[in-house]
Amino acid sequence: MNASLPPAKPELGDSDPRIAYNRVVFALLRIERTMLQDIARELRSIDIPDPIWFEILLAAEEADNQGVQMLTLQRRLCVPQYTLSRLIARMQAAGLIRRQASSGAGRSQRVFLTPAAQGLRQRIWEVYEASIQQAMAKRLNTDEAYDLVRLLNRLYD
Repeated sequence: MNASLPPAKPELGDSDPRIAYNRVVFALLRIERTMLQDIARELRSIDIPDPIWFEILLAAEEADNQGVQMLTLQRRLCVPQYTLSRLIARMQAAGLIRRQASSGAGRSQRVFLTPAAQGLRQRIWEVYEASIQQAMAKRLNTDEAYDLVRLLNRLYD
């Protein structure tokens, strides 16, 4: 708790103001589930079975000719290794990425885009952007959105 701020008074019928932290986490989870459900449905219409494919394509694109290490992807996406391996296998089967063993110790691999993936990340982003705009613009004005971003960014600074 920030010592410079006066203690908060409970709201929303809570007996303890610290319940507000619980409310934040569960509200974020509900928003994520709701929005991702809509995004996933739209992505399936362009033959993308999982929204996380966008992030994998983006990371591989940013890595360019060096490819992105699987361990880096795992940390960036906050997914277990077995989940990432399954996702990568599906994307590889779809012809969007290729894996290549890295030199050095261990079983490290790098992920690279294939020519078939060119432009796909942008198509996926267009689905994300339209869904985000539709969901958020009717609930927040841009000043409120920026205020919320500043608050949320403090949670992982």
